[in-house]
Amino acid sequence: MAKNLVIVESPSKATTIQKFLGKNYDVVASMGHVRDLPKSTLGVDVENDYEPKYITIRGKGELLQKLRAKVKKADKIYLATDPDREGEAISWHLAAALKLDSKKSYRITFNEITKNAVKAAIKNARDIDMNRVDAQQARRVLDRMVGYRISPLLWIKVKRGLSAGRVQSVALRIIADREEDINNFIPSEYWSISGEFKGKTANTSLTANFYGSKTKKMELKSREEVDDILEKLKGEKFEISEVKVSSKNRKAPLPFTTSTLQQEAGKTLNFSTNKTMSVAQSLYEGVAIKKRGTIGLISYLRTDSTRISDEAKAAAEDYIRVNFGEDFLSGDKADKKKKETKKIQDAHEAIRPTYVDLTPASIKEFLTRDQFRLYQLIWRRFLASQMADAVIESTSIKIDSENYRFTTSDNIVTFEGYLNVYQSEEDKLEGSKKHKKIEKGMKFNKTEFAEKQHFTQPPAHFTEASLVKTLEEMGIGRPSTYAPTITTIIKRHYVAKENKHLYITELGEVVTGIMKTSFPSIVDVDFTANFEALLDGVEEGDIKWKTVIENFYPDLESAVKKAEEELEHVEIHDEVSDEICEVCGRNMVVKYGPFGKFLACPGFPECKNTKPYFEKTGITCPKCGADIVIKKTRKGRRFYGCITFPECDFVSWQKPSQTRCPKCGGFMVEKGNKLVCMSEDCEHVMNKAESSEDSNSSKENN
Repeated sequence: MAKNLVIVESPSKATTIQKFLGKNYDVVASMGHVRDLPKSTLGVDVENDYEPKYITIRGKGELLQKLRAKVKKADKIYLATDPDREGEAISWHLAAALKLDSKKSYRITFNEITKNAVKAAIKNARDIDMNRVDAQQARRVLDRMVGYRISPLLWIKVKRGLSAGRVQSVALRIIADREEDINNFIPSEYWSISGEFKGKTANTSLTANFYGSKTKKMELKSREEVDDILEKLKGEKFEISEVKVSSKNRKAPLPFTTSTLQQEAGKTLNFSTNKTMSVAQSLYEGVAIKKRGTIGLISYLRTDSTRISDEAKAAAEDYIRVNFGEDFLSGDKADKKKKETKKIQDAHEAIRPTYVDLTPASIKEFLTRDQFRLYQLIWRRFLASQMADAVIESTSIKIDSENYRFTTSDNIVTFEGYLNVYQSEEDKLEGSKKHKKIEKGMKFNKTEFAEKQHFTQPPAHFTEASLVKTLEEMGIGRPSTYAPTITTIIKRHYVAKENKHLYITELGEVVTGIMKTSFPSIVDVDFTANFEALLDGVEEGDIKWKTVIENFYPDLESAVKKAEEELEHVEIHDEVSDEICEVCGRNMVVKYGPFGKFLACPGFPECKNTKPYFEKTGITCPKCGADIVIKKTRKGRRFYGCITFPECDFVSWQKPSQTRCPKCGGFMVEKGNKLVCMSEDCEHVMNKAESSEDSNSSKENN
């Protein structure tokens, strides 16, 4: 019978570790947390030093009984949950629920699930780190207080089932602010001129772009400016005034952290953050590989660190030396991660393969398609991080006439370095053809010029990858919180995801509006980021966790009470519409559902008739003259369309205006306090005030 008991979170992790430790160890899974705050109440005694009340999670009673039986028979118990705050807290809860004797129970952690790492962890067993536990307790209690005190207000304001969260509300606010910037964006016109400079042969011909004068760059903002320059360029003689060749190193990338893995997997594999973490978890916990058994293929997946162990570096160097040559070795790389903010999970390593010799191709048959693609991304990024920089030769060329200058540049890779195994979007070079016969003083036989009109573009809608990057840069949350945060706001229909982009829905706008009005500190980016620093201080032992809570809760409670007074008279009642229920003849009412508003018969449950709700804008369709209404995509994004669809197919993402474009007669849409013509050939911009003046003038004339 096994003398030692090892408790981990998941069955797959237990299976992998069991094979490493043999028959003297019994490895079992707790299936995650075994205790938590109760669902039915706040679970925090605000009158008694904010003491949390933990109860056994429903359904875990039988599991705990089995674990207690194993504990009684074991000489030593090892708590081997994940090496982060959450894992430390799970071990603490297990110790309490199983009433473990501190003299025979130990905490062990390992960054990768390999035989050597697990056995080394057992040799270095320690006590539970209560500072890390307290940091997790502080986060859990803070999140519970925000959710359980604010969510009921959302039920009153909008509908039951909505929720507010400390991190999710900030993420939602960031998306809402971006959406507002996009909607209010007014495009600005600008122009470019390109020149075809033809020499005697193809090797002496160039395409270059207008720069300006010889001393100053010129911005071209109108057709008139362009025509004036093109007129002056007629008959001008051009020659190359400068050819400058320079060489620069393109730095090898750092290995993945949790957030950079989520970003890159989103961009290159089209994985959601949730999918990335799920697939990475399976690679970490173990995969059955022929002749190797079940082994963990990557190191721990929740980390802020780009540090690599000496053993992993040595293994990578050996692999690079054998497969690429000595020249491709990088030498030591300093951790270029920001050092001014020491994040607590920097104690871990970066995400890397546990065995660099297990190339993606060699184990492809043992992996699912998603596992293979993510493992290949991690493997290549890690290997690239230990390789030499790429060397890029850049040739910049200046072409001058008497009054104007054109410029162009070319880049070629003279030493591939890490690019041999890994290239991100940022690594792709523009202009890779080298002009071998280009030299200073060269004149051109013929020149041709072409102009092009452009318009500035609004900020891009967030993707999951770009939102993760923004959250990390702002210090909001931690890598382990990004995936569940984004999943939650999508699942609750605050945000719609279409073609990788995230769009705020009507529900999201309502929730964000309430939070910004009644709880501005909760959705304040700096305020939320400061809390992360406080939690790090708790983990480092500099701050007591209950001090964080007692400094936060009174202000929250005061804001909740004030909001309750202000919001008690704004409960949304069913709005009676003009639509008649064709089943029973009653006027249908407007209801809120997961995807926004819909029409329902007030005779429910006797009459269960429902139909889509289309909010009229008071604007007529520019195509057919019928009403323009607000509609929703299947995922909840708002747009404007003709009520007679499919007879009329008019649609617009921006709200149409009744004002016609004074320049071309086309229809215009509202963008902030501006009206913009939607004709691509016009795009005339005017103030709404001008529209009102024109309208009033028209009425007076009539």
